[in-house]
Amino acid sequence: MMARSAGASTLDETINTVFANSTGWFVSLIFSNFPGTSFPWIVAWLVVAATVFTIYFGFIQFRAFPHSIALVRGDYSDPNDAGEVSHFQALATALSGTVGLGNIAGVAVAVSVGGPGATFWMILAGLLGMASKFTECTLGVKYRNEYADGTVSGGPMYYMTKGFAERGLKGGKILAVLFAIFCILGSLGGGNMFQSNQAHAQLANVFGDYPGWITGLVFAGVVFAVIIGGLKSIARVTEKVVPFMGILYCGTALVIILMNYDMIGTAFGQIFRGAFTWDGAVGGAIGALIQGFRRAAFSNEAGVGSAAIAHSAVRTKEPITEGFVSLLEPFIDTVVICTMTALVIIITGQLVTDPNTGMFILNEAGTQVKTLDGSSGVALTSAAFSSAFGWFRYVLAIAVIMFAFSTMISWSYYGLKAWTFLFGEGQTKEIIFKVIFCIFTWIGAAASLGPVIDFSDAAIFAMAVVNIIALYLLMPVVKREMNSYLSRLKSGEIRKFA
Repeated sequence: MMARSAGASTLDETINTVFANSTGWFVSLIFSNFPGTSFPWIVAWLVVAATVFTIYFGFIQFRAFPHSIALVRGDYSDPNDAGEVSHFQALATALSGTVGLGNIAGVAVAVSVGGPGATFWMILAGLLGMASKFTECTLGVKYRNEYADGTVSGGPMYYMTKGFAERGLKGGKILAVLFAIFCILGSLGGGNMFQSNQAHAQLANVFGDYPGWITGLVFAGVVFAVIIGGLKSIARVTEKVVPFMGILYCGTALVIILMNYDMIGTAFGQIFRGAFTWDGAVGGAIGALIQGFRRAAFSNEAGVGSAAIAHSAVRTKEPITEGFVSLLEPFIDTVVICTMTALVIIITGQLVTDPNTGMFILNEAGTQVKTLDGSSGVALTSAAFSSAFGWFRYVLAIAVIMFAFSTMISWSYYGLKAWTFLFGEGQTKEIIFKVIFCIFTWIGAAASLGPVIDFSDAAIFAMAVVNIIALYLLMPVVKREMNSYLSRLKSGEIRKFA
């Protein structure tokens, strides 16, 4: 980070202290654990909901998987349908908001604290989360607003108001306002400031320390150039950036895994043994379950409601089709990318067990990984990949920058739609938010605002508290849509367009 004068440091510390004292209760409430455990209640809230939706919709994430692929390919896409982007562009935009530093650093932290067994529970939580994404994104399209100029606005704010009114339910407006407020706060912090901050940290680690405001200024300029064009501009960028960064990262991981093919069986053995037995770190199976579920929930954001905003802009007249497309998101984010990160760490032997504590430690550095802030996770992932390719730290720097950039532009859209829901549609109002967003991009890279980031992260998961209440009350609507569509698909009434 950039060097600061004593006065600047004192000012930063004062701001941090004041902000922490006024918002610390909220952060503690959202991320607090169940009494006597280390299991955050918000993670349980997300996982339980995902399990309920999985059962209620008859394991739709597995039944509809092939059809989801066909929809993404455009087999059933009519370019004349209302909406702004294709199924693939909507998926890429939503993925760009979830695929990020959690896949690089967060997974490493989960494996280092919970042991290899955390990977199993992470995969399970990802599979269950597919049903949550299916539910919220179907509703996002069904209750979206379509405007005369071809643009749309959708997401939890709209299905809370319009969906509740349709079913004669009370409180929808209150939930929608709360969700929008949390979404704006989350977009400015966790979806923006944290991303530019971590991108600068990785660049400084590779190229040497330099002022963070330089990184922030460059990021702010590039982000503004993209988001000023609206969702279509964002979609055009993400449909290219997301596949590229995914192939770059996963391709490197796959090469390392194949280079150590003789260790693959051993790695999966450690994963299953750690998931179901008591040997390992932090209580064995229980520690693995906590870390796996926690990382999956924090990575794919299933149930948070953010992705429903991006998916609601899709070109379709069948809301359920985007529900099918969206269920691929947790699969790609958690089941594929997070699992590959974990496999590389395990296969390259970067973790060994400390005979004195039973904790997993870094093999090379010999220092115990304790923190959950991501800093140790980046080092561990970098060490694992660099053990095969010494130049990977440069690739990782590129990946971090691209992940951060794509996350920022997606969350700018989420925050914008929450902003216009509260303050009304209009070009001037949109530009005001976009300028504010880019100012926070610059601040995030240039300053150290830990409590602000903590609060914004808490705001993102507060979105899930509000959103899942709405999903429980509106899931019968989704089931009707699902049954109607599948029956018409089976009868041949719905046919491939292309």
